[in-house]
Amino acid sequence: MAVKDIVLGLSNANGPSGAEGSAARLAMELLSDFTPVVRDSLGNVMAELGDPNSPNHILIDAHIDEIGLVVTDIDSDGFLHVAPCGGVDRRVMMGSEVSVMSKSRINGVICCRPPHLTRSEDTSKVPEFKDMAVDIGFSAEKAKELVPIGTRIAFRSRPASLLGSRVSGKALDNRAGAAAIIRTVELLEPKCSRLDCHVTALLSTREEVGHLAAGCAAFTVAPTQAIVVDVGFAQYPGCPDEVCGKLGEGPMIGFAPVLSRSISKKLTSLADEQGIKWQYDVCGGRTGTNADDIAVTAGGIPCGLISIAQRSMHTPVEIVDCDDVENTAQLLAAYIKSGGVCQ
Repeated sequence: MAVKDIVLGLSNANGPSGAEGSAARLAMELLSDFTPVVRDSLGNVMAELGDPNSPNHILIDAHIDEIGLVVTDIDSDGFLHVAPCGGVDRRVMMGSEVSVMSKSRINGVICCRPPHLTRSEDTSKVPEFKDMAVDIGFSAEKAKELVPIGTRIAFRSRPASLLGSRVSGKALDNRAGAAAIIRTVELLEPKCSRLDCHVTALLSTREEVGHLAAGCAAFTVAPTQAIVVDVGFAQYPGCPDEVCGKLGEGPMIGFAPVLSRSISKKLTSLADEQGIKWQYDVCGGRTGTNADDIAVTAGGIPCGLISIAQRSMHTPVEIVDCDDVENTAQLLAAYIKSGGVCQ
């Protein structure tokens, strides 16, 4: 399957943290074309490749959850009151379409006061979550019947192809990374029976609420090395160039104290050998990704990080370049075929 189709399909699925079912089921369907797939007690999707008896065990991870909302109350007029589920950007919420993930899918809109009724001194203020509400068009009685407190809410955004190889949609943080993992498995599948190493492909849950599940999966499968795939900041007017990558300029390879420098250098060398464009992604401490937790799981797991440049992060209209997703998969496949770093 073309990478763009994988990315757009995953973007269209709903899966806020702790309620990743729809996205996870689609990912399992895609992965099952190549290898058996399972879900663990936290909903992580896992697939095994290569030689299960090899002492060299490589874990590749991308989180599959997305930011969203959770219903905290329903008022006397039937409006849903919400709290953030992950790092939701309040600046882009007003007027957004959402899907309320009750037993029957319900569409809603985050209420937005018309400018005609907004005081001039309030036009530059971003409402707090306590002042926001979701309108689903029902009375209080009907809303309470259909929407239990604690129901997750996902943003609605129609994924779209832009010019060239770029796409826009919700949840590309980190469905772009998940697509790269699935594509890596596809690239390896014809050779997986001949791989000298053991590989676990992990699509982890609950990353957006504190990297809660990847470390548990890593503890269970006990890899000897790992690479995490996530998204990184892409250049945009007003953003500092030194902390941003460029769309279409290849994978962003992480260098940070929490990461294995040996893995980072191996990734850059392989990218050069394979003719894959790449970019630096340098952090002075933690990376803000699952790599922070996997690296310190159990007795410690040497961990690398590849990021896919993304614009408009944590909004319903995130943008990535599918060439970067494909090149990330190609680099991961080359790393695995090489056996990774020597321990």
